Amino acid sequence: MAALAVAIVAVSTSAILIRFSNAPSGPMAFWRVTLTLLLLAPLSLRSGAEFQKFDRRDLLSALLAGLALAAHFATWFESVDKTTVAASVTLVTTQPAFVAVGAYFLFGESLSRRSLAGIGVALAGSAVMSLDGLLGGTTAPEPVLGNLLALAGAVLAGLYVLAGRSVRQRVNLVPYVTVVYVVCAGGLLAYSLALGDPVLAYPPREWLLFLGMAIGPGLLGHTVVNWALAHVESSVVSVSFVGEPVGSTVLALVILGEVPGALTLAGGAIVIGGIYLTARGRR
Repeated sequence: MAALAVAIVAVSTSAILIRFSNAPSGPMAFWRVTLTLLLLAPLSLRSGAEFQKFDRRDLLSALLAGLALAAHFATWFESVDKTTVAASVTLVTTQPAFVAVGAYFLFGESLSRRSLAGIGVALAGSAVMSLDGLLGGTTAPEPVLGNLLALAGAVLAGLYVLAGRSVRQRVNLVPYVTVVYVVCAGGLLAYSLALGDPVLAYPPREWLLFLGMAIGPGLLGHTVVNWALAHVESSVVSVSFVGEPVGSTVLALVILGEVPGALTLAGGAIVIGGIYLTARGRR
């Protein structure tokens, strides 16, 4: 539980670090994933024999998961620059709702009344948050587009979770994330090169931010969350992620001086309630 608390604080810094960086979203996400891979390299080398547990189906699933994660990073990093931190982080955290829907259609998992209610509440909250952009209640440059990109990031994060769920039942954490991160980094590199964004030409300040993203949200955040899943009920882990938008909003207020609009705050509270209901309604 202590590790989980540290992880939620760590992932809450992600949007702040993105805002501090002047790099395009593609290279920024590429270096976050690549540096996380380098930090995990000693563990990956020690797990050499575990890679043999991958069969063809597992490799295809890991490939899909890595590409979905790359697309998630690309859309969400772009979202942070276009809408408020509060809106972007809250909307991307609606991932459990899309996982629940995807698990119903792909795996035949039943949806409890609580989960259905939670999905409906989360979507209603998302609509309320988008009204802030439509009515001019925020100073964000492109709030509507930013909110849509954050929702797209949530859908892609849900696809990443669903693609890797069966693999994780047979393959340990480090080999799995190593393969997924390699595919993800490759996808982000191709995306950056296709847009003509520079990959290497950055000042020392940017490299420190890239390293901070890898150590904080990458290593201490999502990797620790995956480790915690072996020791804490998955429903507890899912619900704990509602702390991320709260933490990010507070950090944005204190560090960036960014005050979210009234509808963003109201809609965000509704979304968090919906995420809580969805997560508690699923095993």
